[in-house]
Amino acid sequence: MNPVYVIAEAGVNHNGDLALARELVDRAADAGADAVKFQTFDAKKLASRTAPKAGYQKQTTEAAESQLDMLRKLELPREWHHELRERALSRGIQFLSTAFDPDSLDFLESLGMPFYKVPSGEITNGPLLWKFARQRKPLVVSTGMATLSEVEQALAVIAHAFNVDEEPRHVDEVWQGWSRAEWRRSLQGRVTLLHCTSQYPTPMHEVNLLAMDTLRHAFGLPVGYSDHTEGVLIPVAAVARGAVLIEKHFTLDRTMPGPDHRASLEPDELSRMVREIRAIAQALGDGVKSPQASEWDTRKAARQQVVVTRDLRAGDSFARADLSTARSGQGLPPTALWGLVGTVAVRDYQGGDTV
Repeated sequence: MNPVYVIAEAGVNHNGDLALARELVDRAADAGADAVKFQTFDAKKLASRTAPKAGYQKQTTEAAESQLDMLRKLELPREWHHELRERALSRGIQFLSTAFDPDSLDFLESLGMPFYKVPSGEITNGPLLWKFARQRKPLVVSTGMATLSEVEQALAVIAHAFNVDEEPRHVDEVWQGWSRAEWRRSLQGRVTLLHCTSQYPTPMHEVNLLAMDTLRHAFGLPVGYSDHTEGVLIPVAAVARGAVLIEKHFTLDRTMPGPDHRASLEPDELSRMVREIRAIAQALGDGVKSPQASEWDTRKAARQQVVVTRDLRAGDSFARADLSTARSGQGLPPTALWGLVGTVAVRDYQGGDTV
């Protein structure tokens, strides 16, 4: 696998059009992403008739339309999933989808998801989070809108589900389990946290990439970044700060109607983001400070060695003025110069010779 896992988030940008969904799969594969991800939900289970839209949704969809009516247009029909999954696999990338209700999660499990991404909106939804964890698959937990204490509670719920077969009867049982070191250790290798700002698009002053460090240090888990900014700068910067997973919305055309298009990359931008992520991940290296393979020839040519500044005969004593350094390709390192002062030459030297 690539050192940084890149999810091309198609989300609801299919706009209820199967042909568009197919093309999103193809464009994600063309860009070199590791996975293409959609969203699976039953609109009437996800939002009530009175649920308001977020501000950004009012700006990008019909303002008078309810959230429920908007979501109904954006459902990914169950029968499409199989075709899209096979299309993705045939193109060499993984097919993922995020569930927003228990029935949708059961359906996705029947498709054999390799792991589950928990959306930011569900990080406080203990019952659904517990069910996610009970699938016994790796989890990627997005933390948009969350406080550090809410992230900790989510991890405590996940740890409970990893270690107990029955749902907790009270949240106190979750916290009692969280106090056990072995339960906390059970998250290792199974949970990745995503820093995220749930605003579409996210303004630069609200990105707060340093929060990735906070999550990593607080919980000792790998951290990634779910990006909603415009452009590719921030996801690439997140990789430079140690993100192991990047999720980024993409669309075929940012001017299309729908809540997420405006904050999405177009296909050529997605390709550039993946290329730059691969490049920066390669450039990070292994952290060992040592000469690289290509440096050895330069090292030999660029490093100086000890030389004499004038002709000397065997038996002469080296004075400080008799010694200097120059690029010679061989000989004693410059730090040896000090120890030579006052010693006796064992052979004849011409000015410029190495000692």
